[in-house]
Amino acid sequence: MNKNLHLRPHDYFVTGTDTEIGKTLVSAALLHAMAQREWRSVGMKPVAAGADLRDGVLHNEDVDALIAASSVNAPLEWVCPYLMQTPAAPHIVAQREQVTISLPHVSACYRQLTQLADAVVVEGVGGFCVPLNAEHDTADMAQQLGLPVILVVGLRLGCINHALLSAAAIAARGLRLAGWVANTVDPGMLYPADNIAALQARLAAPLIGQIPRLDLSTDTVGAEARLAQRAAAYLDLNLLK
Repeated sequence: MNKNLHLRPHDYFVTGTDTEIGKTLVSAALLHAMAQREWRSVGMKPVAAGADLRDGVLHNEDVDALIAASSVNAPLEWVCPYLMQTPAAPHIVAQREQVTISLPHVSACYRQLTQLADAVVVEGVGGFCVPLNAEHDTADMAQQLGLPVILVVGLRLGCINHALLSAAAIAARGLRLAGWVANTVDPGMLYPADNIAALQARLAAPLIGQIPRLDLSTDTVGAEARLAQRAAAYLDLNLLK
């Protein structure tokens, strides 16, 4: 676990109640909000599965979004030490692509980033307990980094159960849930306000933002970056404990 946690008050680990739930959007929005406060900030996604080769360089959409939102430039090998091509469960892809995911190496890359920035936002992969190899999962990774956790709750049917289970898993690892974000993934969900109220009554952490469904224009260059900037307006960093 990170022994210098008390010296890094603006570092967070972002996880979600599921995959494709808005972790990258929230992580990039956090980076934009931090930049507005003139904090030197950088995003990190230790493990990413799903990349395209462009001009001899692998690109992952999530990693690219974090890089675009960061106010500090950092080497790609620190931002994403394990970037794999196939878009599937990371432990399966790692085995098939002969990649050995090492948690000490992830921690070493995180420490390198702390030398460059006042704030490091680390985005997990999938939900909180996604396997990385035969021995470890993303919960182990979060525990080794020892950072306070921000939970992205995707607003859709079943989100209350998923959020409470995720919060319990975070607490079981001895980690602090610093805050949570309600992200609208199903705009047709019934009674979203009631679901949010139920979670506010049950999660021992503040709601730091409720993000509505934000449309992404697919034919405009830089649309994802502007999407994250718009999402940042819905976050209140003052609420983070």
